[in-house]
Amino acid sequence: MVGDVLSAASGAELRNDPVLPGTGGPAGNARLTAWTGLVLLVGFIAECVTLLSLHALLNVHILIGAVLIPLVLVKTATTGWRIIRYYLGSAAYRAAGPPPLLLRMLGPLVVLTGLAVLGSGLALIPLGQSSFTPLFTVAGQNIDPLTVHKLCFVVWFVVTGAHVLVRTVPALQLAAGHPRGNAVVHGRAARTVVVVLTLAASVATGVVVVNLSSDWTSGRVHNFDELGGTGDSLRIAHLNAPATWATVTE
Repeated sequence: MVGDVLSAASGAELRNDPVLPGTGGPAGNARLTAWTGLVLLVGFIAECVTLLSLHALLNVHILIGAVLIPLVLVKTATTGWRIIRYYLGSAAYRAAGPPPLLLRMLGPLVVLTGLAVLGSGLALIPLGQSSFTPLFTVAGQNIDPLTVHKLCFVVWFVVTGAHVLVRTVPALQLAAGHPRGNAVVHGRAARTVVVVLTLAASVATGVVVVNLSSDWTSGRVHNFDELGGTGDSLRIAHLNAPATWATVTE
């Protein structure tokens, strides 16, 4: 199993995805997932950079987090579609085969923790001051919604770091059209439209969420020192985590 993962990570062995007319089939799905994943990679890196100075960059942090939501949903949809088609017995997706076993085990954790980070962060906006109100206590420590968001990030960062190490090189190869020789993967225009529309939805989501988060960005939410502590604790998590940020291709 480890050997399969290492081969996948190096890009030495990509799945032989069949090419079908129209959308491109498994090969087209893989390319759309790769494009979306690489955009997510850039976005998550930018989001994590804002944590280095959260007091000054809180509005940017909120904007980027909101922008990532449609991208995460689209990538979840493309990988989910591949999984569904495989297990429903589609001949083309069965011929393409599944990812290595360890990556199949890691994939659901990447999706769940990614949605948890974005969802818990989005929930802080309407909560406002209530974000610092304890929900429950564990070992004498008060757990409030902001703490939940921080914990979700740490778990996501570790899980996704491993995923990124394995998926970045194959994603770059797929986005560049390698390695299919002279074969034409149908559906390129449709995939481009999906990516463009997703980016447009991302920008719209970012604008709406930032406008709704004025209590945070204007300083009307008190106890901001604790929020600043979020940046400090997450920087420590970044330094200790085994890899970089983002969800790349499944």
